[in-house]
Amino acid sequence: MEIRIVNIGENLQEYIEIGCHRTDENIHEIVMFLKNRQGAVKGTKDDRQYQLPVVDIFYIESVDDRTFLYLEHDCYESRKKLYEFEALLASRHFARISKSVIINLMKIVSVSPALNGRFLCKLTNGEEVIISRKYVPEIKERLKG
Repeated sequence: MEIRIVNIGENLQEYIEIGCHRTDENIHEIVMFLKNRQGAVKGTKDDRQYQLPVVDIFYIESVDDRTFLYLEHDCYESRKKLYEFEALLASRHFARISKSVIINLMKIVSVSPALNGRFLCKLTNGEEVIISRKYVPEIKERLKG
């Protein structure tokens, strides 16, 4: 398969075109990957609102009825509830790993056993989060593919 990248003028809409003999599972997988890389959510920091690209979110945590979005080096607050993010990001590479945390599976570097059937999840920014034992089987399955 040949891959071509064509630079276009700043005034033109960016696009992606796939040339194929037939639409198969590989093509669907590529399309889903590209769609999952799109979109943004609102986050607040220092009384200012920001549009945060979904792909930049490492994990989302709910603490004391407040929801926080963690990026590589920053943290933003959101008015959405954790279950709303879970529904919004269900078709993307996000998964619940505990009662209070949803993680971006694309930001995981490694997963290792911890105490009491839980697992320790290391992220690309060096942070570590715990996967509750209830969610371990689903996470293992999602990380296989």
